[in-house]
Amino acid sequence: MRGKVLYKMNYSPKSSGEKMMSHSGILLVLLLLSSVAAAALSLRRNFYLESCPEAEVIARDVLSGTMAGDARAAASVMRLQFHDCLVIGCDGSLLLDETAEMAGEKSALSNVNSLRSFQVIDEIKEALEKACPTLVSCADILIMAARDAVFLSGGPKWEVKLGRQDSLTASQEASNEIMPSPRANATSLIALFTKFNLSVQDLVALSGSHSIGKARCFSIVFRLYNQSGSGQPDPDIDSQYRVELDKLCPQGGDGNVTGDLDATPQRFDSQYYKDLVRGSGFLNSDQTLFALPQTRKYVEIFSKNQERFFKAFVQGMIKLGDLQSGKPGEIRRNCRVVNNISY
Repeated sequence: MRGKVLYKMNYSPKSSGEKMMSHSGILLVLLLLSSVAAAALSLRRNFYLESCPEAEVIARDVLSGTMAGDARAAASVMRLQFHDCLVIGCDGSLLLDETAEMAGEKSALSNVNSLRSFQVIDEIKEALEKACPTLVSCADILIMAARDAVFLSGGPKWEVKLGRQDSLTASQEASNEIMPSPRANATSLIALFTKFNLSVQDLVALSGSHSIGKARCFSIVFRLYNQSGSGQPDPDIDSQYRVELDKLCPQGGDGNVTGDLDATPQRFDSQYYKDLVRGSGFLNSDQTLFALPQTRKYVEIFSKNQERFFKAFVQGMIKLGDLQSGKPGEIRRNCRVVNNISY
């Protein structure tokens, strides 16, 4: 079986700020398709049916209770699967707190001041530890929680494959090299997803995760006032939407102010794609999907057919969840630290 090499994505502030693929720097992590396939074979539906039959119900109930008091929790929890799985596979490495010996992924460029709701995973883990001690991995909790966040927000429901182990370490370096910037364009995103055997349709469908949630003004001020270093705004922004964004994110304003990622930020639906067709995508990495013919085709399909979007999204999430490092791990008792650390 052929090997799959992940190439380093170099960040160049002199360009449009995108992380681009470069053959000159080979990423420290070498994922062989054979090891990925072998690891994926150990995953299966109903993995905890005998050992912890209530595992998925417990996880969903905890998340549902959190969402009742925090509308953003669903989007925040769903994002965690993306940021975990794309970095050396779905192994819960994202959840590890930084130590004196290890730089954590939470502090990576695309994660710091951006990812949230880690405490929700802690609460699910605590509930599962009471019911089934040392049986359910944190990596599996991320997969279940992402699925449930979509379903509880009005999106599709699907069976998840479980049976992952938790990693013994994290890699901030790999996270910095892999995770795309909000400035990324469709071409660089296609190149990134291709490295993980994810298709153009997978890219556009999984970008639909932005059907729910918010993002910071910090992530878009460049496209409002200095796109590509030109001193001009992104010409693809709808004029009326631009007026709204100017009010929300004025030049020199508070970069931590948040804006809705689509017009229905608490409901998982196809509105995200309808917004892109109108030029009302919040992030550059979203709106750029309508600029490139390869990705525009799927944006238009999903904007007109929500069922097609849901089906493609589920397929993409399952493929994303199959990404595994093949490295040995453990079932952490605390998602933030490995088991050999006293706490």
